Amino acid sequence: MKPRRQGREARENRHVRPPTEIAVRSRDEDELMAILETRQKPLILVLDCVQDPHNLGAILRTADGAGVDAVVAPKDKAVGITETVRRVSVGAADHVPFVQVTNLARTMERLKEKGVWFVGTSDRAEKSLYELDLKGPLAIVLGAEEKGMRRLTEENCDFLAMIPMAGKIECLNVSVSAGVCLFEAVRQRSLP
Repeated sequence: MKPRRQGREARENRHVRPPTEIAVRSRDEDELMAILETRQKPLILVLDCVQDPHNLGAILRTADGAGVDAVVAPKDKAVGITETVRRVSVGAADHVPFVQVTNLARTMERLKEKGVWFVGTSDRAEKSLYELDLKGPLAIVLGAEEKGMRRLTEENCDFLAMIPMAGKIECLNVSVSAGVCLFEAVRQRSLP
């Protein structure tokens, strides 16, 4: 077995601008509504108080791959776009519209008025994610690390879904849950 080289530098992430450049600006609720006007069947991801920048970076990377139209998060009690988020997202933070809102419940109500249906993930759900129709205008809602969705956010969901777990661990990391949910929606939307 070869000895590990000590002092080896990590490879440069070519997707991240130097820290001297202006960071990506998050968008507001009005910009979210403008995005919706251009989409017939929007796919939105709502993050309720996700605080870990590594999770947000991974989620944005997955959201980009799934073709998400916007990622929505509250301004308070949640991480925004930081250099760590940008680095972990491998450039996706520069491309996926990231919307920060003052009142998440109010934004959800406005989206409902535009015809968007909300599917929240919860281990208290009675139906599996795979039993729900995810083909129309859709927002998938994921809760914070450890605590999950806040009560008001959960109450604003039209449906709750669980991700079936076969092992001893009760739930997945929020970034992994995002991938499972988004790509189930992508799979369903690609069916004839």
